[in-house]
Amino acid sequence: MVRMSTGRAGTRRTKRLLYRMPGQGAKAPPGRVAGPYDGDVVILIDDARWPAHGRLWAHMVSDSDLAELHAFAAANGIPPRAFDLDHYDVPEDALPRLVAAGAHHVSGHELVRRLIASGLRITARERRGR
Repeated sequence: MVRMSTGRAGTRRTKRLLYRMPGQGAKAPPGRVAGPYDGDVVILIDDARWPAHGRLWAHMVSDSDLAELHAFAAANGIPPRAFDLDHYDVPEDALPRLVAAGAHHVSGHELVRRLIASGLRITARERRGR
């Protein structure tokens, strides 16, 4: 879905991608090739503290590329339906397995800070479609 934002005078200024899937708007940093998960990416997971469906959930993000995040998730049995625009929702019982596979456990604050710095963050305003 593409959203046109407007400038102060009401003119169209930019196009923003609201739903980013592999290969759409996600770029690897210089010197790295976007593609299947090869273990050379930083995948971040925060604490499982979000209750839903009778269990606690954590967030899993990439600090550089959504394609690598999708590849890591697929390689570790996380279904595509768990993807929510810029992160995966993962159940608490999957955390030890994901950390053993190479994900870095960080605080929720650190996860959001690094997601924003990567340019992959989808803001609440963008989620609402404004």
